[in-house]
Amino acid sequence: MSDASIPTSAAQGDACALPTPAAPASPQGQAERTWQSPSAAARLGILRRAKSIAIVGASDNPARASYFVATYLLSSAPYDVYFVNPRATEILGHKAYASLADLPVVPDIVDVFRRNEDLPGVAREAVEVGAKTLWLQLGSWNEEAAAIAEAAGLEVVMDRCVKVEHARFHGGLHLAGFDTGVISSKRQVVAR
Repeated sequence: MSDASIPTSAAQGDACALPTPAAPASPQGQAERTWQSPSAAARLGILRRAKSIAIVGASDNPARASYFVATYLLSSAPYDVYFVNPRATEILGHKAYASLADLPVVPDIVDVFRRNEDLPGVAREAVEVGAKTLWLQLGSWNEEAAAIAEAAGLEVVMDRCVKVEHARFHGGLHLAGFDTGVISSKRQVVAR
């Protein structure tokens, strides 16, 4: 399946989107994006190989995207999920850690919900702890962070939601980003 056939509507990603400033614009007004995203097959491979995910910038606020993603990962995915937030002690009944270095394991995926200016520092932390993948959530794009991670051998995914990617690869994605429990190519008729 090519990326062109994958819908990227706002309806899918609203729960995962970050309120970040836009990437710097080129003189023509277009955002400069030179880094190439991994293919859908490569992203599926990352998710299949992973055993653990650390959510950096995790929140205990149910209105935050990181909370929604964490809830999904804990209930619908096979990963050991760790929360990194220096201001929290517990999120969704799990211990929160102050930094990646404080985790009891080396995370396979570091899923980041932080401001754009924080991303290079998080990339350096991910490299220092030996993570395998730096994953920047939907709405996050930072080529400096990507370069830091890739130079150290990490795989990088940017501007994609772990929850959406996992759900779509495992048959649980609906336009709103939820599993409807219905597998059909036909629209469901709703009785009124």
